[in-house]
Amino acid sequence: MKSKFIYIACCMLAVVSAISCTDFLEVDPQGAVTAGAPTAESADGLVTAAYAAVGNDDMIGPMTSMWVYGSVRSDDAYKGGGGVGDVADINFYEQYNLTQADQNWMHPYTWENFYTVISRANSALVALNQLSDDDYELRKVRIGEARFIRGHAYFMLKVMFKYIPYIKEGLTKEEILTISNRELTNDQLWDKIAEDFQYGVDNLPETQDQVGRANYYAAAAYLAKVRLYQAYEQDEQNQVIDINTDKLQEVVRLTQEVIGSGKYSLQPDFGENFLDGFDNGPESIFAVQFSISDGTAVGRLSFVTGLNYPHGATQFGCCGFHAPSQNLVNAFATDVNGLPKFDTFNEVELSAADITPTGVTVDPRIDHSVGIDGHPYKYRNEEAYIFNNSWVRDPGVYGFFQSMKEQQAADCSCYKKEGSFIGTSKNIDIIRYADVLLMQAEAYIELGEHDKAMPLINKVRERAANSTARTKLADGTSPSNYMIGAYDGVNLPWTQENARKALQWERRLEFALESPRFFDLVRWGIAEPTLNAYLAKEKTRRDFLKEAQFTAGRDEYYPIPQREIDFTKGLYEQNVGY
Repeated sequence: MKSKFIYIACCMLAVVSAISCTDFLEVDPQGAVTAGAPTAESADGLVTAAYAAVGNDDMIGPMTSMWVYGSVRSDDAYKGGGGVGDVADINFYEQYNLTQADQNWMHPYTWENFYTVISRANSALVALNQLSDDDYELRKVRIGEARFIRGHAYFMLKVMFKYIPYIKEGLTKEEILTISNRELTNDQLWDKIAEDFQYGVDNLPETQDQVGRANYYAAAAYLAKVRLYQAYEQDEQNQVIDINTDKLQEVVRLTQEVIGSGKYSLQPDFGENFLDGFDNGPESIFAVQFSISDGTAVGRLSFVTGLNYPHGATQFGCCGFHAPSQNLVNAFATDVNGLPKFDTFNEVELSAADITPTGVTVDPRIDHSVGIDGHPYKYRNEEAYIFNNSWVRDPGVYGFFQSMKEQQAADCSCYKKEGSFIGTSKNIDIIRYADVLLMQAEAYIELGEHDKAMPLINKVRERAANSTARTKLADGTSPSNYMIGAYDGVNLPWTQENARKALQWERRLEFALESPRFFDLVRWGIAEPTLNAYLAKEKTRRDFLKEAQFTAGRDEYYPIPQREIDFTKGLYEQNVGY
C-alpha cells in the first residue's frame, strides 16, 4: 500500500494541477501543465493556482484560520467539542503535550499544505522567469503576486516552527534533498521572507483590476509584519533577548505608507468584518477569497472552522469546538473609565447573569466575539437566533460560552452544510487595517515614542465604541452594559510600560478568537509567564487542564513533523525541547 504521506520534496516537484500535492502520485491528474515553453496564459494560470492553494485547507490541516494553533493554544479559547477525547489531537495542543511520538497531530498536515502553496508559487515563478516583459506585460506584477503568496506561506511556517527549509524556485530534486531546516539562521530566514514582500513593494501596483490580488499596500503591510516579528530577537531557547530598533523604524515607515495612502480605513462597524456581504471592504488589506454556487459540487467554500458552530442549535447542529475561555470573557470587563481591568479582570468569573444591560460594564466587542445565553447570535435578534445555554455541547467540561466571529447564520446565502460539517463563502482576512494601526502603535511604543501610539490605539477603541447597532435585542435595547473609553493620559498614565500594556490588551480584544494571540505572546517574549498564570487559575475552574503546563524553551514553537525528519534521513533538525 502506498504511503498516504507525500513529503516536502514531492511537493516541490509536483506538476501543478487541479489536485493537491497529497494526491498527485496516487490519482490520475484531471489537468496538468503541458511540456514546452510557457505562455503568458499558462503562467497566469499558475499564479491563479498558487492563490487557490492558500485556501485549500481544511479542519485537519488549517492554514487560513489558525484557531487551533493560535487561539486554543493560547489563553483565548478551550478546544471545546464533546470532551477531551473528541478530536483528541487538539486537546494535546491545548495541554502543551506534543511529545508523544505515536500521535498524528494536525500540524504535519499544515506543514504539507503550506509547502504545497510554496510549490505552486515556485512553479509559477519558474514559468514567469522564462518569459520576457515583451512576452507578458504583467510579468513583474505576477511575479510579485507569486512571491507575495510564497512569502505568506513561509511567514506562517516560520511563526509555527521557527526553523524551516527554505526552498526557492528552480531547484532540482537532488538540490531540494540537500536543504536543511537549519540552512539559514533565524534572522536569515526572516530576511529571505522579507525579500519576497520587498519585491512586491517594488513591483506591485497600488490597485489591481481583479479583487483579491495582492497589491503594493498588501506587500508593504505584510513586510511591516515580518519586520515587527523579526525585531524581537530570540536566542536558541526561544527567549527574547533584544528588540531591534532599526526593524521597528522600518515598521513605522511601511505602515505609514499604508495609512497615508488613504485607500484603507476601519470598517464603520466592527462586526462587518465578520459578516457576509462586507468582503473586501475598506478594512481588508489582503484576504483569502471564497465563493459559493459557482457550478461545482460545494463551491469554493471554507470548511476550516466547520467544527465550531453551536452544537445544540437545530439550525446548526455541529460541533461546539473553539469555546471562548473564561479568562477571555473576563477580559472584556471594563472599569469606571471604560478601560480594561488590567490587574483585576480575572478575579471575578463572569457568567451570562453578570453580562446584562444593568450588569458589569463590558467592551462591546464581547457581543461580536462570544455567544452568550440570552444574547443575539450573529446579529440576529429573532427568537430562533437568541443564544441559549442548551446550544452548548459539553458545558461540564468547557463552560457555557461559544465562539461567534467565524460563524455565519444558517440561512445566509454564504452557508452550506455538508453532512455534519459546515462551510461558508465568507472571506478570511489575513491582514486588516486595524492590524496595521496596531503594528505601528507597537513599533512606536518600543521605540520610546509611546505618545504617538495613543491616537492609533484610541482609533481602534473608538470604532469598537461605535459598534453597538448590530448587537441589539429585538426591542432595540443592548444585551450588555457597554462602556469603553479612550486613553487620555490621565485615566492611565501614559508611560512606556502602560502604553505597552494597553497595546497588548487592545490586540487581544480586537483580534479575540481570530488566532494571533499565541503568536503575539511568543513575539513579545511573555508566553511562559502569561500562559502559566492563565493555567494556574483555569485549573481551579476546569479540571481537564489540571496537568497542563507551558514549558519555556520548547512550547513557543511546534515540533518539526517527525515524518519530515525521517523522510530526509535526519537532515532536518528537531526543535529544541522535543
